[in-house]
Amino acid sequence: MAILRFKALELVNQRRPITVVPVAARRSDSFGQNVFNLEAMRATMPGDYFKKLQAAIKQGATVERNVADAVASAMKTWAMAKGATHYTHWFQPLTGSTAEKHDSFFDLNSDGRPIENFKGSALVQQEPDASSFPNGGIRNTFEARGYTAWDPTSPAFIIETVGAKTLCIPTIFVAYTGEALDYKAPLLKSLAVLEKAALEVCQYFDKDVSRVNTTLGIEQEYFLVDKALYDARPDLVMTGRTLFGHAPAKGQQLDDHYFGSIPARVHGFMLEFEEESNLLGIPLRTRHNEVAPNQFECAPTFEDANLAVDHNQLLMDVMDRVAERHNFKVLLHEKPFAGVNGSGKHNNWALSTDTGVNLLAPGRRPKENLQFLAFLITTIQAVHRHADLLRSSIASASNDHRLGANEAPPAIMSVFLGSMLDSVLDELERTAKLPLDKGDNIYLKLGIDKIPAILLDNTDRNRTSPFAFTGNKFELRAVGSSANCSSAMTVLNTIVADQLIDFKQSVDALIEQGKKKEVAIVEVLREYVISSKAIRFEGNGYSDEWKEEAAQRGLSNIATTPQALDAIVNTNSAALFARHGIFSEVELHARHEILLEEYQKKIQIESRVMGDLAINHIIPTALAYQTKLVDNVRGLRELGLDDEHSQVTVEMIKAISRYVSTIKTTADAMTEARKQANKIGDARAKAVAYCEEVKPKFDPIRRAVDKLEQMVADEDWPLVKYRELLFSR
Repeated sequence: MAILRFKALELVNQRRPITVVPVAARRSDSFGQNVFNLEAMRATMPGDYFKKLQAAIKQGATVERNVADAVASAMKTWAMAKGATHYTHWFQPLTGSTAEKHDSFFDLNSDGRPIENFKGSALVQQEPDASSFPNGGIRNTFEARGYTAWDPTSPAFIIETVGAKTLCIPTIFVAYTGEALDYKAPLLKSLAVLEKAALEVCQYFDKDVSRVNTTLGIEQEYFLVDKALYDARPDLVMTGRTLFGHAPAKGQQLDDHYFGSIPARVHGFMLEFEEESNLLGIPLRTRHNEVAPNQFECAPTFEDANLAVDHNQLLMDVMDRVAERHNFKVLLHEKPFAGVNGSGKHNNWALSTDTGVNLLAPGRRPKENLQFLAFLITTIQAVHRHADLLRSSIASASNDHRLGANEAPPAIMSVFLGSMLDSVLDELERTAKLPLDKGDNIYLKLGIDKIPAILLDNTDRNRTSPFAFTGNKFELRAVGSSANCSSAMTVLNTIVADQLIDFKQSVDALIEQGKKKEVAIVEVLREYVISSKAIRFEGNGYSDEWKEEAAQRGLSNIATTPQALDAIVNTNSAALFARHGIFSEVELHARHEILLEEYQKKIQIESRVMGDLAINHIIPTALAYQTKLVDNVRGLRELGLDDEHSQVTVEMIKAISRYVSTIKTTADAMTEARKQANKIGDARAKAVAYCEEVKPKFDPIRRAVDKLEQMVADEDWPLVKYRELLFSR
């Protein structure tokens, strides 16, 4: 493997940046060219069918079959004109990635003549095997039927790979018995529930509001390494992260990579994946170096939440394919390298009305600010009530490495508001009476009369908070870089919708008692402020003091995934999801089992790879080098030199023996722990066993291997080193 390492380094030194020629001089000229968007529909569909389709989408109604036939015909015409030969239902199964099965437009008619065909029935519904995807026992091997169903709210698009173009149709994925087997179906349900709940609250403030849209902007962090170096690291290939590797002398301690000049090869890669994303209607705006060496970030403008999630899933696929052309590998694992920052997805979440109002943006008039406070405080209360459920939505084996480290929020769920808004809520808590001025301008006489002067950026940012208010949105910073954001967004949408419904019922009850609407609203908000105070935290989430304070406040600190996932199936969560029709009990327990199995399998794979590398590569390398040292000592003594000259070498020989012994005995114990865990039938118990019995063996093995890396001659070491992975560009 040492030969492979040096050949890889030689290849890296020969790499040159690839010049990328933009499709158009301005991005706006080529934006969405490969998307069957409104303009493409309008150009290819009969006017009456186009209007019926748009009306069905806006009203959330079922698309009639004759309209679906018209859409299919137009979609085929448009796609074939762009060179597409196949189509696929593009869906998001519970694997965490996307899935597709390509079918050709080519067909034979009744007399055997070749034709191009695509009917409404093929657009609306297809049938992939539902037993071959994670399903938590919903589908047995002999019960294979499942359905993908067209999502008309997310436009179809064309993907080109090695010259072949395929029409991709976003769909949901459900079992024959109706249970959701994907991430998209629950997300769509949660968006509908949230819109209805938010709309009813908006009616207190503006009767003209008829739609409320959930918007989302997903920042994507990632690492880049040269493809040759990646291929020379079996742990990266098999697990997505480096299981061994001593920290280089220089890491990120100088803070010189963040926002620095983008390396030329990386810049070329960024330009090309941005160009391809632009054609697919993904509105990327930002690119920059992140904190760790060879770590980067891209970010889009805000979009409808459903579309934003689809685009993020598509973006990860585009980045991976484009990276191959630039001899890079994109690492989306949350912690591919120890000792430097990991990667996440910052989910910037907000609500906006069809009248152009961001419900999480302070207004200029007191009435507007009362609406703002209603949505702000209700969201805080929702997070407080369901903090453990929100924590479960971002839990994974890979994200466990990142949460609580010094580049990510801790596993403790808290809300950051900033000093000004925090003081506003404190004042609301202290003041029981609330005289209001008459007329349209409603001034809340408790210090809140200062709210009209609130600016979007009136407070600092807190990067240690998992759920931070950042001026006109909430930023859920705890989502992992490889995750499908639907999981976290489904939970967030549902808990906020549930709290808005509770808010509306409480306010209406007070109004029925004879209280004025504004007084009733403020009374309920004050109750929420008092009951949710424990979740608000303005300090350093990385500190040990916060862990102690959080415990005193009664906040959970759930560090590992198996325990975090318990919140999915507890009584409160089950009632919450059932109440709003998001998950049935069967679906909920199926997802719980799927996530537990995924955790267990990822730790199992890491354990196997670690054992293989340690026993078959590291130990033989160390013993071979030790033999060289023994020969050196023997040679010194043959020359008549005393032990004083060879003592340093002898100490090295002894140290190598100690480290080799640690690796071998711990690897054997790890294998035995894995065997015992594999005998456990219960999914949760097995995941816990892997977490508590297998995973703890990783660190002592790694420490010993990393010590050997410092001792063994560089020319003999088999694994590409951190300095090469992080600084070869």
